[in-house]
Amino acid sequence: MADMNMSLGCLTGIRVLALTQCEAGTSCTQALAWLGADVAKAENPKGGDPGRRTGATTLHVDDPYFLLYNSNKRSVALNLKSPRGLEIAKDMASKADVFMENFAPGAIERLGLGYDVLSKINPGIIYGQVKGFGAGSPFEKNLAFDMIAQACGGTMSITGKPNGPPVKPGPTLGDTGTGMLMAISILAALYKRKETGKGMR
Repeated sequence: MADMNMSLGCLTGIRVLALTQCEAGTSCTQALAWLGADVAKAENPKGGDPGRRTGATTLHVDDPYFLLYNSNKRSVALNLKSPRGLEIAKDMASKADVFMENFAPGAIERLGLGYDVLSKINPGIIYGQVKGFGAGSPFEKNLAFDMIAQACGGTMSITGKPNGPPVKPGPTLGDTGTGMLMAISILAALYKRKETGKGMR
């Protein structure tokens, strides 16, 4: 694996602070890690990423679902609701090139880690957020998972038997597709930053 990562080291030297869980944001940072970025995944000390337990059948053993999207990353346990945990997160963000999160709508801002805060600490930071629905949408505060994204995005309406009910495709296109589009957006923002010196959300 190390040899493969060296051959994909286009992002060597890029630091990513990932406050991601489950799949959409996590697949994005996985792609960045495979390209050579140093990804530090911050997790809640009380259980970590919920993906660790998705489908897990053995106590204290991470589910393959979690391992699939989190290999090639470092992990740190941070209680973001404690002053010390928040201080550590801000310190890490001050040294990061990329900050990526996919918490529930408004959660990261309530924690005090919104773009308005982190861009003052680190004007060059590329700040990525994945949400189920866009800002200004009547559903912007709603939670969303892959199945909801596939239903609302129309994928289910073109899957299944003619004249039959909508069917969810097997792959998690809503989550991983979003993650890949976010990774592409982050790469473009990093490229633009070379010209301007400024980060962006």
